[in-house]
Order: sequence, then structure tokens, then C-alpha cells
Amino acid sequence: MFRNINLLVTFECAARHKSYSLAATELCISQAAVSQQMRQLERSLDTQIFIRKGRQMLLSQQGKSLFESAQKGLKIINQGLSQIHQEDIAGELTISSTQAFTTLWLMPRLQHFSELHPEIQIRVISSPGFENLKQASIDLAIRFGTEVEKHTSLNHACEYFGESEVYPICSAQLARKLALNSPTKLLSTWLVTLENPGAYDWQSWFKQTVTTGYKQHEKWTKVSSTDMALNAVVNGHGVTLAVPYLCQRQLDSGELVIPFELPHPNPVKRYMVYDQNSVRLTRLKVFMAWLKAEMS
Repeated sequence: MFRNINLLVTFECAARHKSYSLAATELCISQAAVSQQMRQLERSLDTQIFIRKGRQMLLSQQGKSLFESAQKGLKIINQGLSQIHQEDIAGELTISSTQAFTTLWLMPRLQHFSELHPEIQIRVISSPGFENLKQASIDLAIRFGTEVEKHTSLNHACEYFGESEVYPICSAQLARKLALNSPTKLLSTWLVTLENPGAYDWQSWFKQTVTTGYKQHEKWTKVSSTDMALNAVVNGHGVTLAVPYLCQRQLDSGELVIPFELPHPNPVKRYMVYDQNSVRLTRLKVFMAWLKAEMS
């Protein structure tokens, strides 16, 4: 009977990534350690399981068969361990999302969740990137955009839970002052944008609305996060692109307005990324259900 499960764990990771270096990163060990373990596994099986092709480590026919069996076996083991060690609902959860979402949407509503579930303590961190959940001890990452699935590790669930349109948003006072009756009027004021807007740039919105002259526009204010952009426009500085739910209270009060009901061509898709075998899955599902209900 084969008894070194650790070698199979490393093998499954290396085979899934087709890379020793990526496997080393996920497993928090050195690339040399991965290479050494794979040589040890090949010696114990007396067969070649990897074939190097450029920078990739491809599987031999025997390797493919082992990979399929290893994935099935490790999945069964993980499910069994999860059922044995799964914690009660009471305890802590670490939630990660963008600075704008945590500051403008989550924190103002966290008291509501705490009233419903006082037994769950929430730890919130903000991050603009796609962090390694295991290394950062994150239970749930709330992520947005068009490339979330692409950047999610294969051993994590990536659950889509809706999307929202992006609109131009400004203060009611500025809208009245500039008499914003056509998209072209936006070119007379400051346009507030993220330094790295990705799919949600002003240029795409102007193309969508068939607005000319935007290529010559020079009045730009660049910020690092959407909460900074909304803070600027609520104080009368220009117009920004954002999803309405981040500033719904100000929109409802009339402090902010959407001058044109013309959405950006790219809606913001929402995802929850988490480990399906987490020992905190019971309480995690409680928070996820609340989140989906609040955002629906």
C-alpha cells in the first residue's frame, strides 16, 4: 500500500498547475522541494509521470491516470475531514473585498448582520487584488469584474451572485450648474477615474453613447479607489463612473444624481470566492446567504 500521502498532495498540485513553481507557491514550499518530491514519487512508482516541455511539466500517460485517481482520492479525504472537523456556527470569519465595497457598502450594514447573528465575529480586510486565500487566512473574498473566474484557483469555489450596471454619477448641484442635458456636456467638467479602470473606463462609455471629442479631454482626476472618487463627486468635484449601490443613500436623498440613464457597456459582475472544504463552511454559508439577500 502506498503510504506517503504528502507526495500525492504535491503531485496533484504540480499536475494541476503543470508547473513546479506554481505548485511551490500554492503549497508554501520551495520549487526544489517540489522537484525532489516528484523524483521520489517517480522512483517509488518506477515510472515517469512528468515530461518537461519548455516551462511546462506535462503528464505522461501513467501520470494522467495517477492524476485522475489522486484528485478523486484527495477530494474524498478532504470531504471526510471537513465533516469531522467542521466548526459550529459560532466563531470568526475573515472577509476580504475592495476598499470601496467594504467602506461604502459592507461596514454600514454590518450591524444588521451582527444583530441577526451575534455569535459570528466578522474580521474585514480590504484589498484591490486577487490574494491567496489560504496564505492570507481569508474565509471569503467578495470580488468584482470581468476576470474573477480567470484569477480564481481551481481548488476554490467561485460563485456568481449577480451584476450591476455602471453609470455616471455626480452631485445634484453640479448637474444643475452645468445643465447636463447631453453626454457631451460632461466634457466641460472634471472626469474622475481610477488610475487603473480596467473594463470600466470613460472611453468605453463615451463610445457606447456615441459622444465625440472625448479623446481631446484634458480635465482628469485620477484616484486609486472608487470610494475616493465618490467622495470627490459628493463634494462637487466632477463626475465619476460607479455602481449605484455604493452610494444609494446619497442617490435616494438627492445629494447625488445619475445625470444620464446610459449604462457603461460592461456591467460589474459579483462573485464569492471560498474554500468549499473549509472547516468554517457552516458559518460561512450563513454570511453568504445574508450577503446575497442584502444585495438582491
